[in-house]
Amino acid sequence: MQPSASASVPASAPRYDERLTAPRSWWLLAALVAVSGGLIMLPLGTLPMLGGLIVAGALASMAVSSYGSARVRVVAGSLVAGDARIPVSALGEPEVLDAEEARAWRTHKADTRAYMLMRGYIPGAVRVEVTDPADPTPYVYLSSRDPEALAAALTDVRAAQPEGSGKA
Repeated sequence: MQPSASASVPASAPRYDERLTAPRSWWLLAALVAVSGGLIMLPLGTLPMLGGLIVAGALASMAVSSYGSARVRVVAGSLVAGDARIPVSALGEPEVLDAEEARAWRTHKADTRAYMLMRGYIPGAVRVEVTDPADPTPYVYLSSRDPEALAAALTDVRAAQPEGSGKA
């Protein structure tokens, strides 16, 4: 996470950048899957055991890495979250959610039309209403380890945009 500290940062530089990495315990599980793959192949000999260890480890590591590769960025007047790119001008005020509120918005308060980039192992989150009338998405929910910095970056970018740039 690197919120910008300077107002003279170029527009193309990220105001906020966070990678939602998987927790360390998941990497331990990937290692255990690798060992399991080796043990499954052990009756066939040493070479198949090593092959099973390597293949199972590689597959488990790729799965953990790909799940933890989601990024949340505020760059060039846009919020980039996973595959979504939303102009900040199409967003309302960000709402910082504590762990309890974030859990509520992930469960019983959730709207199926919302864009949610959530990770259950990250307790904090930010919810931002989508104000573009042409967009059926009611809000964007983003897990974040530093939701205050993400909300501040969104607010700063919105404040820096000219009043007439509200069209998305």
